[in-house]
Amino acid sequence: MERAPAQGTIVAHYGVAVEVQFAATGEKRVVRVKRNSGHVVGDRVEIVEDVLARLQRDSELSRKDARGGVHTVGANLDVLCIVVACEPLPPPGFIDRAIVAARVAGLTPHLVLNKTDLPCAADYVRENLRVYERLLRTSQVSAESGTGLDQLSGYFREGHRGIFVGPTGVGKSSILNSLLPEIDLQTAEISQSKKRGRHTTTVSTLHQLRDGGELIDSPGFNDFGLVGISVAQLAAFFPGFEQAGGCHFRDCRHREEPGCRVTELLATGEISEERYTTYLTILTEVEALESQPDYRERRHRRKKKG
Repeated sequence: MERAPAQGTIVAHYGVAVEVQFAATGEKRVVRVKRNSGHVVGDRVEIVEDVLARLQRDSELSRKDARGGVHTVGANLDVLCIVVACEPLPPPGFIDRAIVAARVAGLTPHLVLNKTDLPCAADYVRENLRVYERLLRTSQVSAESGTGLDQLSGYFREGHRGIFVGPTGVGKSSILNSLLPEIDLQTAEISQSKKRGRHTTTVSTLHQLRDGGELIDSPGFNDFGLVGISVAQLAAFFPGFEQAGGCHFRDCRHREEPGCRVTELLATGEISEERYTTYLTILTEVEALESQPDYRERRHRRKKKG
């Protein structure tokens, strides 16, 4: 006798299999998939006789790695938690790329500073994070002491589904362990010689928080290359340029165009040279991507994906 179709959500991905939690019963079952099936944690699926059919996505978050590979890291999200720490430091531009990717995908970026108990934390906030505190929701937490975790869990209690992304070693799994001690995710110490973290999360997993909301823990990565994002989107969504308002030309790239509000504010010091230099670096990358022959085709495919 054939089983009736059942709908659920992918809560873990093991490469050649996924774990599905069924909406009707809450039960979980592991279902085999092809290694490059395209399913990701957060996908809504329908299962008929152990065959998965992915339902339309409301949102998805993708990134490009240092070798040019494209990875979809989560689906049907509304929040991107960018987890950073003063040790190890995020690579240059990591936060900005993640914020742009979130905004283009329709997600709310949420900056989470972990390890506030470390002596370097206060200086790192003052020198690097003040600009973001004025632009988006931020949380300062310590997975070690528990500081700030009530505020973070309270935010997700409003019904959000988010994903933790950040460089290896910043403590994403440690925060989740503090919020949900029963899941006991593996963590590792920072290498004191290189001040870098080691990969501890190897499988993306979705967890339901006790008081409401959901969080996806993903493997750490030190690169956040932008995928399918246009120059116009970068110019519109780059953090720190919001105060500029509208430029004279709608397609202004914020270089030397007449009537550019960004360069005007740069000249008066209201936008810092550091912010602008970071923008130009990323702009050059996006322009190079747009010049590739298959750029339009890839953007079209991404728009059609549901």
